[in-house]
Amino acid sequence: MNTKLRSIGRIFTLALLISCTVWQATAQVSYQSREEIPAKYKWNFSDIYENWEAWDADFKAISVDMEKIQGFKGKLGESSDNLAEMLKIQEDLMKKAYKVYQFVSFQSTVDQKNMDLMAKLQQVQLLFAQFGVATAWISPEMIQIPEATMKEWVVSNPALKDHKFDLMDMYRLQKHVLSEEMEQLLSYYSQVTGTAGKVFTALSTADIEFQEVELSDGKKVKVTPGVYSQIVTNNLNQEDRKKAYEALYDVYYKNKNTYAAIYNGIVQANWAGARAKKYESCLDARLEGNNIPKDVYLNLIKTVKENTAPIRKYIELRKKVLGLEKYYGFDGSISLTDYSKNYPYEDAVEVVTESVLPLGKEYQAKLKKATESGWLDVYENPGKRSGAFSAGVYGVHPYMLLNYDETLDYVFTLAHELGHTMHTTLSNENQPFATHRYTIFVAEVASTFNERLLLDHMMENTKDPNERIALLTQAIEGIIGTFYAQTMFADYEYQVHSMVEQGKPVNAEILTNVWGGIANEYYGDATEKTKYSNYPWTRIPHFYNSPFYVYQYATCFASSAKLYKDVMQGDKKDRQAALERYLTLLKSGGNDFPMEQLKKAGVDLSKPETIMAVINQLDELVDQLAAELEKVKKS
Repeated sequence: MNTKLRSIGRIFTLALLISCTVWQATAQVSYQSREEIPAKYKWNFSDIYENWEAWDADFKAISVDMEKIQGFKGKLGESSDNLAEMLKIQEDLMKKAYKVYQFVSFQSTVDQKNMDLMAKLQQVQLLFAQFGVATAWISPEMIQIPEATMKEWVVSNPALKDHKFDLMDMYRLQKHVLSEEMEQLLSYYSQVTGTAGKVFTALSTADIEFQEVELSDGKKVKVTPGVYSQIVTNNLNQEDRKKAYEALYDVYYKNKNTYAAIYNGIVQANWAGARAKKYESCLDARLEGNNIPKDVYLNLIKTVKENTAPIRKYIELRKKVLGLEKYYGFDGSISLTDYSKNYPYEDAVEVVTESVLPLGKEYQAKLKKATESGWLDVYENPGKRSGAFSAGVYGVHPYMLLNYDETLDYVFTLAHELGHTMHTTLSNENQPFATHRYTIFVAEVASTFNERLLLDHMMENTKDPNERIALLTQAIEGIIGTFYAQTMFADYEYQVHSMVEQGKPVNAEILTNVWGGIANEYYGDATEKTKYSNYPWTRIPHFYNSPFYVYQYATCFASSAKLYKDVMQGDKKDRQAALERYLTLLKSGGNDFPMEQLKKAGVDLSKPETIMAVINQLDELVDQLAAELEKVKKS
């Protein structure tokens, strides 16, 4: 049986990560306690459950559903009705499980030091692990049903209609389905294999101790990721930026051996799982489930790595404009002009809402509802995880985490995450439960599409030349961060996993050398090296929480660029047709393979010109920025 129907633990990992963007910046507008934050800026958990008693009722009901499912053991192949009834019970279980898991997970996300919540989260995860053990028989038993028989059942039994895609796809993957005993054995390790990622989270959030530095103005600050972001973005003193950089990275550097051990554990677990399921590599294990050709991944890495000239041109432009003798990585966020406008949250919501009008008034109204209805958790508070994400709860609505800091960057983060939220909303509204979950491969299309809408809207509505420069810089940084950097990360993951597959050792020194080699290919001598230059691998959450995820930022960025062009350019009839194809993509959930969904929408990622179009776009934007800077200089 397809793992999308069976593995509850994996489903809930994906449920969070499928709509997830982890940004390292956290908020400037922060509160001393969560209680100080007005209710309109916080998640409304009561949309999931009114109280813990209601949560506990569903938690117990899941065990009852598990028992019902056991009653079908040995009977699935007897009739289509037996199969349909079992799937119906499983679907009811899964709907409860989404709510039970996320109700605890979301509250823990904004209060990570609450040990009671952590205990409940572990309780839920143990229940899911038990489910995996108890249902290990399903895949081996279902795969015994002849494919021809299954085709006939799907046609003749209306109750199986919603499950057609998954049911038929399991035959493509049948060589990776093990015996009942082996599937059960693997399920025993589901909790163990996820431990390393939890250790990373604990080490990087609850147990981390950030350092204090004294800046040139005499002010002493503790350099958290959020404070670091503010300093490197707004502080014009390069020495202050250096102090903040060294203070932040020294925390991770001192734990480099621990981070290396954690990551080695994750990669080893990935390799063990891949071999157990008879995959040739970890990459194959990650791609084959969604039928993604391996060449899409490898060609992306190759093409991007061979075309890094626009990045270096941008760095040289920045170095010249900023008048820096030496240019470091921590100089990459400082504004190229005297532009430091703050964007209050309500203003950001308004401009983002206005920007999506080209997608239709109905889309705009749905987005507006999301921002007004307790779907967003806006500001930083002590114990809240950093970054931003959007994650759905089927039958309720998506929940969106921010750490809003009033910067232009976070205005774009708001647009980005609302893209995820709208994708989830449209998928849930238009797909049955069986196919509502869109794959990671298309997860970043809507988010990056929204960012492009916002860019053009703001460019059209500003008369401030400095804001135009800031917006162009934002667009350039978006391509570098979403397309180039994520491909670089994907290269790192691929190289480290390949080393483990070949039986080579992995430690802090080796990981640092791998990172340094890739960074050199991308940046060469365009930036100065420091003691900490090759240690970003220690603090990138995706490496530890969602292996082989990040390349999809790049493929999604390329896809959304093509879709945006189709929707916004050409004659009215063609644009309307392109818009309908795009909205159909957002509504389609997981009802087909993602490569096929994108092709229906008008994108073919197997064509190199799709990737090169983004690279050429970056080159053009850098030239446009240089021209705008020259205008300001002459005025």
